Amino acid sequence: MDDMNMDPVLRFNQGITRRHFLSSSGAGLGAIALGSLLGDTQAMPLAGDAYSGLPHITPSAKRIIYLHMAGSPPQQDLLDNKPALVPLDGQPCPDSILENARFAFIKGHPKILASPYKFARHGQSGVEISELLPHLSGIADDLTIVRSMHTSEFNHAPAQMFLYTGSPRLGRPSMGSWVTWGLGSGNENLPAYMVLVSGGKVPSAGRSVWGSGFLPSVHQGVQCRTQGDPILYVGDPPGIDRDVRRRSLDALERLNHHQARKHGDPETLSRIEQYELAFKMQVSVPEVMDISREPESILQMYGAEPGGSGFANNCLLARRLAEQGVRFIQLFDWGWDTHGTGTHDDIMNQLPMKCRQTDQAVAALIADLKQRGMLDDTIVIWGGEFGRTAMNEERNGSKFLGRDHHPHAFSIFMAGGGFKPGLAWGATDEIGYRVVENPVHVHDLQATLLHQLGFDHERLVYRHQGRDYRLTDVHGRVVDELIS
Repeated sequence: MDDMNMDPVLRFNQGITRRHFLSSSGAGLGAIALGSLLGDTQAMPLAGDAYSGLPHITPSAKRIIYLHMAGSPPQQDLLDNKPALVPLDGQPCPDSILENARFAFIKGHPKILASPYKFARHGQSGVEISELLPHLSGIADDLTIVRSMHTSEFNHAPAQMFLYTGSPRLGRPSMGSWVTWGLGSGNENLPAYMVLVSGGKVPSAGRSVWGSGFLPSVHQGVQCRTQGDPILYVGDPPGIDRDVRRRSLDALERLNHHQARKHGDPETLSRIEQYELAFKMQVSVPEVMDISREPESILQMYGAEPGGSGFANNCLLARRLAEQGVRFIQLFDWGWDTHGTGTHDDIMNQLPMKCRQTDQAVAALIADLKQRGMLDDTIVIWGGEFGRTAMNEERNGSKFLGRDHHPHAFSIFMAGGGFKPGLAWGATDEIGYRVVENPVHVHDLQATLLHQLGFDHERLVYRHQGRDYRLTDVHGRVVDELIS
């Protein structure tokens, strides 16, 4: 179908889309290839795929490593000491707390649950941290702890989607997709957005938390595995060598360009880039995922084991991916949903085990980035999707100690990327139930992270179905007090 016979609405839409304008001008794939030949060190995104108005502000960071403790750690046992709970332990929760309260699983009149763990002050900053986190306690002066986080969701899947996409419902782009759409990739041979999972389960919200939503699909997160093929379906089929693969992709590219010109579907051009990236990844991904290349001292520092899998390996891989220019690296570690229905999910057995599995590796990641001069422009962030109650859940009369979901207050921490080190920001009431000082909503966190990468969150928008969308929806403020 030639242009004269093309549907007039489609012809009009082609005329106003940035991708169509760029691909039909001198900024198409040929210009990208020319830029590469001329020695451009910054990998260029596909024409029209990335936001072109950056930076809005001077960036402090180039990348994010987001460490998500899926299921949500109990803040009263790790980062938000509440000694006032001790004399109340086992007593009925005050009626004033329960008025209009809504819980995921607690029924009846719950009892207060004090933390069984000791806290101590660490570093020159004197930040209080639990005995369950001895390695992180050793780098307390590098951490920016926020004890006044709160969210609008109290079940795992919607809370995870809200944290990463700005909405509790499916369909919105994830934070990593917004970042890579805005900044492009720092390495043309690797995805700009990569995901590593440990703990035996994907997040409750599934892969939607690293999906691209209505952004071009090239910006979705790419999940890697630490055992077997690092990325599924990237390898050549049996009997296909690299030369045949190259010629096949060249033929597909010609067909896809013809399809794009004929129908004007922008996803066709995204498909071209995805095929090309997959071809490059066949060489680059196995190399960067091979932690056996690391010195023994680094492996011991993280507690990582070549050939194994787990959170420690993923933290070391996160550093290697950051070195290679990956913009957004997302680690999910399942097992933090400490309801107290048995030893597999209580705060006396499961919580200490999860801390042992992660504490050393997180501290090593931060220290390793710092010794390599990378912490200044890398944001490391640790946390869950919400908090845990100050009361014992006692589901079905369970005698194990555990805490229910709690959206009104939780704790996270950041390191690097221009955040103030050695700071503890915000406060909750005496039992850690509600924020009473310097509240930070999920949208505020999103706005602040984007700010550190050079974005004005109110201007990073994408028009979809007739309206402008952004990660922070119509909310969010930059928390300047957290920034150096």
